[in-house]
Amino acid sequence: MVLQDVYTLTNGVKIPKIGLGTWQIPDGEDAYNSVTYALRNGYRHIDTAAAYGNEKSVGQAIKDSGIPREEIFVTTKLPAECKGYDVAKECFEKSLSDLGLDYIDLYLIHAPWPWDKIGMDCTEGNVESWKAIEEIYKSGKARAIGVSNFEPKHIQPLLDQCEIVPMCNQINFHIGLRQEEIVDFCKPKNIQIIAYSPLATGGLVEDEYVKKIAEKYEATIPQICVRYCIQKGNVVIPKSTKEERIISNVQVDFEISDEDMAYLDLK
Repeated sequence: MVLQDVYTLTNGVKIPKIGLGTWQIPDGEDAYNSVTYALRNGYRHIDTAAAYGNEKSVGQAIKDSGIPREEIFVTTKLPAECKGYDVAKECFEKSLSDLGLDYIDLYLIHAPWPWDKIGMDCTEGNVESWKAIEEIYKSGKARAIGVSNFEPKHIQPLLDQCEIVPMCNQINFHIGLRQEEIVDFCKPKNIQIIAYSPLATGGLVEDEYVKKIAEKYEATIPQICVRYCIQKGNVVIPKSTKEERIISNVQVDFEISDEDMAYLDLK
């Protein structure tokens, strides 16, 4: 069962291949219910971020699930605009507190630049943030660390000036957007790709090109999108607030043929 499958990161930590993404899910009932639905239907990987504003509800749902903490893999992120050593430490502690957890399974720098200043050179701030995150990792409060939305030019300074190679890079990845330059840079360094927005933020849900493959496998388009990401070797974090879709999205215990994967690559 794919929900129970894992990848092993460079430090030996196991990360479930599928998780629930919580981007754009409001704090409160929506976030709490989504995480609750996911956990009771077999998910063991929950992805959130300080920027989503829903860490408190995510953490409460994890606590209320009754599932042993060590069985749930929790990812959260340093806000994109928070660059520097001290602020990274402060933000991590706030996320830990808001989630109500003793440790985070994966802590990421959310983006290489603030979202309102995309493209800005924040190399120095990213390096200082990473040094703080390395210390957090060494303290045991984060079991694994990584980045998000980083291109090779953003990762290289961390490799040059810091000690620990990021263990993951979470990027926008889906059929029609394979980000090959980033993937090709990360793969030989054993930086695990995590694919967010596997349905292209809803853009693929009624796509006729993908629909041909979905019909062939008697699957839904979202199922093909999720399975595609897994067969590319990625962790994938589909998002939904509806229990039936949370269940359906991960019913992907089938194999897309090489021929059909090549067809989807042409999208």
